[in-house]
Amino acid sequence: MYQSDDISKLAQAMLLVQEHLQPAIKDANNPFIGNDYATLNSVMESCRHLLLQQGILVTQLPCPAPVELGTGHIGLETRFVHVESGQWLSSTAVIPLPKNDPQGLGSALTYARRYSLCAILGIVTEDDDGNAASMPVKQAQKATRPVEASQRQKGTSESSSSKGKISSASNRPVSSQQNLPNIDGVTFRSVQAEDGRPCIVAAGKTLEKKDLLRASGFRWNAQQKVWWKYADAA
Repeated sequence: MYQSDDISKLAQAMLLVQEHLQPAIKDANNPFIGNDYATLNSVMESCRHLLLQQGILVTQLPCPAPVELGTGHIGLETRFVHVESGQWLSSTAVIPLPKNDPQGLGSALTYARRYSLCAILGIVTEDDDGNAASMPVKQAQKATRPVEASQRQKGTSESSSSKGKISSASNRPVSSQQNLPNIDGVTFRSVQAEDGRPCIVAAGKTLEKKDLLRASGFRWNAQQKVWWKYADAA
C-alpha cells in the first residue's frame, strides 16, 4: 500500500506546494560527463519551506531491495505525511549500488533522494532536459547550456524576463563585499552571464520576499524562474 485510505487533505496541501514550486537551480557539475545538475541541497531548497508551510513532513528511509534483484541494490522509501490529519503518501525507489562500500551506499542514497523528491513533487531544474529533448537538435544543444531569457520590456510586470543569458555552470559563492541585502531565508549565488558579465541570483524564500528583492534591484526571469541582477549593479 502506497497511501492512506484518505489523502484528500494531503492532496490539497500538496496542490498548494506545487502551485508555488520554483525550479531547482543547477548548482554543480559532473566532471565525468560534463553536465550541470541540481544537487540534493538545491532540490531541498526549492521545496522544503513550502512543504513546512503546508504542514507536510518528509521522511526518506533506506529499505531492502526486492530479493529477486540479488545483492548490489538498495531501496529508499520517500514518504509525505500531512501532520494535522495523519494522511500519507509514499513511493519506493530501487537503485543499484555503484560500488559495495559506504561511499557507494551514500552516493546511491543521495541520488535516490533527489530524484524521488523531483518525481513526486514535479520539481524541474532550471533548464529541463525533457524540454530540450522535444526541440530540434540545434535548439536542444543550446538549451542544455545557458538559457536565453527574452527581452525585458519597460513597464511590464515582474513576470517579464531579463535580456541576459545566465550560465548555471559558473555558480560560486557571492563575495561578502558585494553589499547584498540581508533577507531572511534568501541566499545568493554568483553566476557568469554569456555576455561575460557576472550576475547574482537569489534562491530560497524568494516568493515571499519578492518585494524586498525588487527593491534591491533584482529582476524576475520568467524563463529560468529566478530573481537576478548584474553584479556591478549590486
